[in-house]
Amino acid sequence: MLKINRVHHIAIICRDYQRSKIFYTQVLGFTIKQEVFRSERNSYKLDLEVNGLYQIELFSFPDPPARPSHPEAAGLRHLAFEVNKLEDAIIAIQQHGVVTEPIRVDEFTGNRFTFFADPDGLPIEFYEA
Repeated sequence: MLKINRVHHIAIICRDYQRSKIFYTQVLGFTIKQEVFRSERNSYKLDLEVNGLYQIELFSFPDPPARPSHPEAAGLRHLAFEVNKLEDAIIAIQQHGVVTEPIRVDEFTGNRFTFFADPDGLPIEFYEA
């Protein structure tokens, strides 16, 4: 029987590496674990830690294709991060000019959440624990 331990990492491809690096490190506060430039691909790979538990791999590639639609394209729909206090998380990212959707309530759990986008339009959710 297959036993999966946990999500190991999430890979994100960005258009503007420096802008996305600032967003994920300074706006969302992820810690840089390692940064590598791969000259044969003309690509950066930035390994990020999320509270020491998960890893995000941020890649830059020359001219990546655009996301087909927002947010209901086939494939990954959005990336969700758990926060303790939703309002505090919203205020923290709004100080960096990030626009969030109105707070909604999960009809099944009663928990509150909101969505916003990264610099490339990737939908991101803050979900209150």
